[in-house]
Amino acid sequence: MTTYLEFERPIAEMTSKIEELSLMGDGAKVNIAEEVERLNTKRDELVKRVYENASRGEIAQLSRHPDRPNLLDYIPLIFDDFQELHGDRAFADDAAIVGGIARFRGHSVMIVGHQKGKTTAEKLKRNFGMAKPEGYRKALRLFHLAERFEMPVLTFIDTAGAWPGIDAEERGQSEAIARNLLDLAVLKVPVIATVIGEGGSGGALAIGVGDRLFMQKFSTYAVISPEGCAAILWHDRKYAAQAAEALKPTAVDMQSFGLIDAIIDEPKEGAHRNVEKAAELMADTLYNSLEELLKIPQNTLLKQREQRLRHLGEFNNG
Repeated sequence: MTTYLEFERPIAEMTSKIEELSLMGDGAKVNIAEEVERLNTKRDELVKRVYENASRGEIAQLSRHPDRPNLLDYIPLIFDDFQELHGDRAFADDAAIVGGIARFRGHSVMIVGHQKGKTTAEKLKRNFGMAKPEGYRKALRLFHLAERFEMPVLTFIDTAGAWPGIDAEERGQSEAIARNLLDLAVLKVPVIATVIGEGGSGGALAIGVGDRLFMQKFSTYAVISPEGCAAILWHDRKYAAQAAEALKPTAVDMQSFGLIDAIIDEPKEGAHRNVEKAAELMADTLYNSLEELLKIPQNTLLKQREQRLRHLGEFNNG
């Protein structure tokens, strides 16, 4: 069943009218093809207007849309022969982080990413995509495995943040994230990170350091969610839209700040309406970037990565 957010409601109403009219035409033996075509044209214009004029708060809602594709939705559409690998070899297997080896257009690659889940049971199993230390240590193990076998690393970010529970803190959450940042900065293979949904705080950064950082058009990347920010600043989550405007978390904002390398386009109604097309657009961007990075000698790659990281967030006082 298709889910529509509040600001998508006009699209839902127009879609319902078109469906009703189509059914009426089938039963009444009346040729209403022209009217349906006219309404479809109006719907296309409405879709374009709604998404082009979406506010930052609305884009934040799209980034975690209930129907938005997760990593496991994309893997069979982009990669071949995916073999999932489990466990951190120290404590447990964290289902919030999915990782494994796959083939990507002739290349062996290591995939690592967050997985939120779709059903209530799966969301609970995967802790809503909020990883614990064992999840980031699993990711780190896979990064080093990729380095050993000279496989490029492709990471996919989709989390509200790292799990903030006492159990995670007891097992060294901050150290696990910091270790990932340090080791990714000097990993001897190409690393490409892509934000496919919600990129939140250190939980996103822990698998987001690399040679290239991409964002899908309706994804977000910020230190905190708009709701969390509103709760801190105004003590009321109803100010989330204002917080989103202040945070500037959208792909367009991130590109204007020079924090990402490119925006990956999405189908006209977003990845949640056409997963296959979204996967195709993402795969083309990843492949072109991977081909470019594989031609760079290892020493040069590491120097370029260092320079890239050192110049993130540059500003002047005007």
